Amino acid sequence: MRLIITEKNDAAKKIAGILAAGGTREESHYKVPYYVFADAQGDETAIVGLKGHVVQVDFPPEYSEWRKVEPKALIDAPLIKTETAKSVVRTVKKLAADATSLIIATDFDREGELIGLEALNIAAEENQKLVRAVRRARFSALTPGEITRAFADLDHLSEPLARAGEARQDIDLIWGATLTRFVSLATSRLGSQFLSVGRVQTPTLVLIAEREKERRAFVSEPFWVVKVELESGGQRFSAVHKEERFTDEAKATAVFERLSTSGTVTAVKQTSRKVPKPAPFNTTSFTSAATSLGFGAAAAMRIAENLYMAGFISYPRTDNTVYPSSLDLREALGVVAKGEFQREARELLARPELRPSRGDKRTTDHPPIYPTGSPRRGELSDRDWRLYELVVRRFMATLADEAMMQSNRVDLELSGEPFFARGNRVVRTGWLEYYPYSRQKELELPLLQKGDLVDVIDKQLEAKETQPPSRYGQGTLIELMEKYNLGTKATRHAIIQNLYDRGYVHGNPVEPTEMGIKMAEAIQEYAPRIASPEMTAELEKDMDLISVRDLTKEEVVTISRDLLRQAYGSLEENREQISAKIYEGITDDRTLGPCPKCGKNKLRVIRSKATKKRFVGCEGYPDCDQTYPLPQKGDIIGMGEVCPQCGSPKIKVLGGRRPWILCLDPYCPTKDEYRKKQEARAERIAGGKATGSKTAAKSASKTATKSATKSASRAAAKSAPKTAPKAAAKTGSRRTADAETRETGEAPV
Repeated sequence: MRLIITEKNDAAKKIAGILAAGGTREESHYKVPYYVFADAQGDETAIVGLKGHVVQVDFPPEYSEWRKVEPKALIDAPLIKTETAKSVVRTVKKLAADATSLIIATDFDREGELIGLEALNIAAEENQKLVRAVRRARFSALTPGEITRAFADLDHLSEPLARAGEARQDIDLIWGATLTRFVSLATSRLGSQFLSVGRVQTPTLVLIAEREKERRAFVSEPFWVVKVELESGGQRFSAVHKEERFTDEAKATAVFERLSTSGTVTAVKQTSRKVPKPAPFNTTSFTSAATSLGFGAAAAMRIAENLYMAGFISYPRTDNTVYPSSLDLREALGVVAKGEFQREARELLARPELRPSRGDKRTTDHPPIYPTGSPRRGELSDRDWRLYELVVRRFMATLADEAMMQSNRVDLELSGEPFFARGNRVVRTGWLEYYPYSRQKELELPLLQKGDLVDVIDKQLEAKETQPPSRYGQGTLIELMEKYNLGTKATRHAIIQNLYDRGYVHGNPVEPTEMGIKMAEAIQEYAPRIASPEMTAELEKDMDLISVRDLTKEEVVTISRDLLRQAYGSLEENREQISAKIYEGITDDRTLGPCPKCGKNKLRVIRSKATKKRFVGCEGYPDCDQTYPLPQKGDIIGMGEVCPQCGSPKIKVLGGRRPWILCLDPYCPTKDEYRKKQEARAERIAGGKATGSKTAAKSASKTATKSATKSASRAAAKSAPKTAPKAAAKTGSRRTADAETRETGEAPV
């Protein structure tokens, strides 16, 4: 019997359906499904899907007690492999016992190669003969053509590539666990509140914190803009003074007051430019485009993975931005033409030749992301469809023509002052017809010639000020991580999500909390190598050298241990200073604003020793007894502003798809509408239970009043799901916080 092992059950089921000459038979062992069928040659085949990694690297049990083991002991601690899915392991062994050959069909990347090697080792424990009878199926899409080709042209498992993935696992665990335990113990932040530090996570946090410090150090400067609304031939358009930013208000005012009711065109300039079509999607550009549509980076990659498993798009983890010659572009367009994009796909298919765009990165593992299926809109959720459509439209755009833009500039003289107006329009749609996300709003100007008169309809003198550099969006941050070689295409989105989960950042664009800023500052000051992208990039290059046999896994792990040992010495010497700096950030995050009652002190988040519930109280207690209720779930961030209606500070409750912003006072007039809805709802409930019952009505009124009092808290809590892990690192939870320090999304635990 031939045994095939895939990375997940969905892939196993899909491949079985493609390779089976007849039907497939589903069986199970310890509730783990596998599929049995005969292939085209009549050979009996069994195929089983894993659950990603079914074994994980870990420390021996004697290192599990956080308070009893010095973090630095982890630097040179031995590592062991433990099973994470025992039922899957048992099933693989059962099937391996009767197998005469083995095919590894996990994802074709570094991590997939490692998972395949792990599967081979498990199978070999039961049947040693499989070591000499193992082959590798490599594919980039779960489509009949791609799977049939891959299994007809089997390759060999790459042990060097797998060892490179194994080195990443070891290094991330050693660095993450050592540094996380040190910082958490230094600040006494254990349990679900532990603080994490990692070799990729921390330099990424530093990038975010540095941009925030730039914003805070930025000093705005005032300037003034003089604008006019003009009309010519019944068509209106806007123009601005040639000195676009007046730094002298008096000068701007003088120009503004001098303007009369008409002006003259002094010059007209028209230019055309080609707009090149976009490069094919790789993981970074796809994630960046998805975040511009409102998706989080981690959510975008999760959806892309689901679309791949369903056979609708190619493998989404790729660096490639050049379609390989082996990819039949017409065939891919033909697939698209069977679905919702029939018209657009047929237009492209009608062309005698397809000339795709090319990006800067060319690799040989996977092609760029392209559509491989044609689902109907109703078959997918709205979010899944939007990202499937994004992939389809990008693919078609790479095969279309260049677009052509026409830019117009009109120079005018108004009361002796120079003004100008700009316009632009698309003269050849080209690829923009297929990919409208990049299309800018057109601004048409009247057909004017030198010497034409224009009427001044309106004029404005606008006071403005220069703005600080913008925060990084998740898409921009992923591009920066790629630039500095932080993480991999498969892990960057997960690393960013870790920063959210640990409370270091919030919002999108990404804004650091005070704790996040102080954490970055502490590492920068006392262990600068950990905070620098250069050190992480060096290790990334070393891991790449393993895959080409220039270094061994053991050599690279030893190098990383030495680097960590040097950095840890500096941390240990400055333990108290690091703790004090991080606590400063934690304290700042708990401070929400001035107390409106006493006006002398600040309001802080406080947790009751008796009930363990949190609330807002004045730090001037007992002289000031001002308190406010709080939702019990989600991180609380002070907004630095007060409500104009009630004067209480505004807060942001993090959690869910969107943060919830509200003021602290539950009786604020801004909550009247919500309170009325709650009262009406309570009355309806009471009326349904006991129509005409005074007792029910009284109960409903009481319920509504109580509800209104806590409306803000309840509404916020409702929208704020958990942000911290349930399982935690109390005084030694080896499978919880240590597990979270594994930064690679390639290696789920």
